[in-house]
Amino acid sequence: MGRALVRSTVGRACIVGIGETRYAKWGGITEASEYALAVTAIRAALDDAGIPVALVDGLASFADDRNLATFMAADLGIAELRYATMSWLPGGGGAGAAVANAAMAIECGQAEVVVVYRSLCQGQFRRFGRGAGNQPAGVRAGARPPGIRRAKSLLEAHVAFTMPFGMFGPPIAYAMVTKRHMHRYGTTPEQLGAVAVTTRAHANRNPRAVMADRPMTMEDYLSSRMVSDPFRLLDCCLESDGACAVVVTTPERAADARRPPVEILSSAQGTLRGFGHGQYSNVSMDDDDYASAGARQVAARLWGRAGVGPEDVDVAQVYDHFTGLVLMSLEDFGFCGAGDGGPFAASGALAWPDGSLPTNTHGGSLSEAYVHGLNHVVEGVRQLRGDSTCQVKGAETCLVASAAGVPTSALVLGRP
Repeated sequence: MGRALVRSTVGRACIVGIGETRYAKWGGITEASEYALAVTAIRAALDDAGIPVALVDGLASFADDRNLATFMAADLGIAELRYATMSWLPGGGGAGAAVANAAMAIECGQAEVVVVYRSLCQGQFRRFGRGAGNQPAGVRAGARPPGIRRAKSLLEAHVAFTMPFGMFGPPIAYAMVTKRHMHRYGTTPEQLGAVAVTTRAHANRNPRAVMADRPMTMEDYLSSRMVSDPFRLLDCCLESDGACAVVVTTPERAADARRPPVEILSSAQGTLRGFGHGQYSNVSMDDDDYASAGARQVAARLWGRAGVGPEDVDVAQVYDHFTGLVLMSLEDFGFCGAGDGGPFAASGALAWPDGSLPTNTHGGSLSEAYVHGLNHVVEGVRQLRGDSTCQVKGAETCLVASAAGVPTSALVLGRP
């Protein structure tokens, strides 16, 4: 903090607005549809920016968003939709990519105001724990549907090779990855717990968090029921209903926005050779890649473009679908060495206000809400505006890392 970072700001896209609906436990929002929540979050973000809907000419999302941009443009009253895109990166891996796509559209002149949004009502559709290829809706357990049932997607076809062995969902798949990390490096349950307990403490200061009024101790963590060894219940992200959005625009328009702009200093997205959908469906990979976030190459490109490195980051928002993957992300992005994520977390480094790298200061997916990681971008903006409920004093630079263990993306955000 207080560093004189040399940056070029010519043509760099900025985030000028953030918006959210209320967040609730799975099934907790019944008064509005998932689509209506997306509209609400977008309008809130535009109001925060002081930008009228009429000026919006781009929409972007990710993770197979059901809330199609063309319908959204019509219902919002957008005068002309010039740009619409959805990242191919799966699940929470695409949050940073969606923002990066919006920034590229801005910097290439394809659009001037792009809203990135994600709405996710698990209670209105399906539980996250029901993995691809599980029993179809309306078919009783144990019954075989008539005829041949073909896979609805390449992912569903791919996991057909792992499901017969009991890999029915992400908690099982990433428990295997985390178990391998523990075997190789000596990572302990208490080190996983340090992520969960620290994140919950941050959420307890955040009135928007689903777990705002639910304190957690290490004893609570260790006594929570086992879901898939080594993951206990409190190692796993929430199942949530809610939506959020961010507004990306040009530096010129950002100068007239209602709130201070946050620069998108750098972005990167991609995947390792042969990674496929990641460790969830593909185990034919080197051990160094299997027991990792799979993000080292993305991280190298991200830092190379940003003009800053991990040593310059004041605060981080790291996708936390499972505690073990947070440790692996910290390693891949260079905050500690391979295998050192556990000791790093246990040292108190992730805690606000005294840690060297306060992380997930909103509570993250573990304790604020699971919105496929776009709420991590929202919190990154809050930190650089000085508005967080766990505000890092003088924060100038924030890393936002999207989901580990799948093709992924990341952003470096900066205060102008």
